[in-house]
Amino acid sequence: MANVTVIGAQWGDEGKGKIVDWLASRADAVVRFQGGHNAGHTLVVGDQVYKLSLLPSGIVTGTLSIIGNGVVLDPWALKAEIEKLTAQGVEIDADNFAIADNCPLILPLHRDLDGLREQAAGAGKIGTTGRGIGPAYEDKVGRRAIRVCDLAHLDALDSQLDRLCAHHDALRAGFGQPPVDREALINELREIAPYVLQFAQPVWKRLNQVRKAGARILFEGAQGVLLDVDHGTYPFVTSSNTVSGTAASGSGLGPSSTGFVLGIVKAYTTRVGSGPFPTELEDEVGQRLGERGHEFGTVTGRKRRCGWFDAVLVRQSCAISGVTGIALTKVDVLDGMEKVKICTGYRLRGKVLDYFPSHAADQAEVEPIYEEMDGWAGTTAGARSWADLPAQAIKYIQRVQELIETPVALVSTSPEREDTILVRDPFVD
Repeated sequence: MANVTVIGAQWGDEGKGKIVDWLASRADAVVRFQGGHNAGHTLVVGDQVYKLSLLPSGIVTGTLSIIGNGVVLDPWALKAEIEKLTAQGVEIDADNFAIADNCPLILPLHRDLDGLREQAAGAGKIGTTGRGIGPAYEDKVGRRAIRVCDLAHLDALDSQLDRLCAHHDALRAGFGQPPVDREALINELREIAPYVLQFAQPVWKRLNQVRKAGARILFEGAQGVLLDVDHGTYPFVTSSNTVSGTAASGSGLGPSSTGFVLGIVKAYTTRVGSGPFPTELEDEVGQRLGERGHEFGTVTGRKRRCGWFDAVLVRQSCAISGVTGIALTKVDVLDGMEKVKICTGYRLRGKVLDYFPSHAADQAEVEPIYEEMDGWAGTTAGARSWADLPAQAIKYIQRVQELIETPVALVSTSPEREDTILVRDPFVD
């Protein structure tokens, strides 16, 4: 039985929550391996709607859920999210939830810096969520982070605080802000420490035990490949690597354990915040896609920009992340459209490109080359087999997989867990 790694193959918001929830019900462990509480997943189980930002999706089904070392953890956001889910009847304890003890923390000073930078950037804003994700990753790489394991040794934190505050005090002074209040920070950490430490452990060890026992592990990515700090639309990206390879380094398991790579792909394209978007539709068609797809960010509530499906971007994402198969979501949003378009290439200053260039100026200048197809009058909503789909919808799906050079493994036809067409089982393949 294979393990499965789930990633977004666009700019995030592809519908990973529903797919991960569907897979989590068949997994023995679910692991978050990068990002922070800037990620948002909405799960619909029966008449209950669960909104997750930091916790792995498996927590709702009682599956062992783990936050890996590649994640940056806001302990206060974690506590609030657990309390909210507990109020919805979800049981969370040290038996079904664990946090890597070498996971770096997001502190109030990180949130402060995130906000100050965006406010000062003016037209140069990159559209961060303001939750301190980027500054926390910077401190991790700069070797001045406070980690989960440090919460058990707060009396020995002086030298780390010296390095941390020396860095942040200089930045804060540049923004006209007072130095970090070290005493207040330590007091906040003392208060939250017992809550976080009850879940802390060397999760690499636990995961290796799970793997050796032959259990199925689901690696849950956040955001999407086009937001990867190396491979995305830089600088309009997140602060971590969102590609499938990060599942190994961000969890403590080797690359041979990551298994089937499932790329989640929306049947059209959306993105939140600033940055290039070749197929963006700023007309009634784009508005219709947004309204029918309920395109608002789970975490931020921000309206998503909408456009036609971009096969060039998704093909590139699948190649970079070694995607084995895709899960195509929100096909039902295209129901009833007379015509649908797919971007098959770009024109850049008279030259035709079959890839998305790296430089921001070139990215902003490319013009999409479209292939137009007939739409379908019938509905795909709630379909659970190919026979339930209109013939033209099947043609659209087949054309998508041809253009992205990656087969379809699943088709999601509504937010409901069971409204899924299984073409290829990731856990068996």
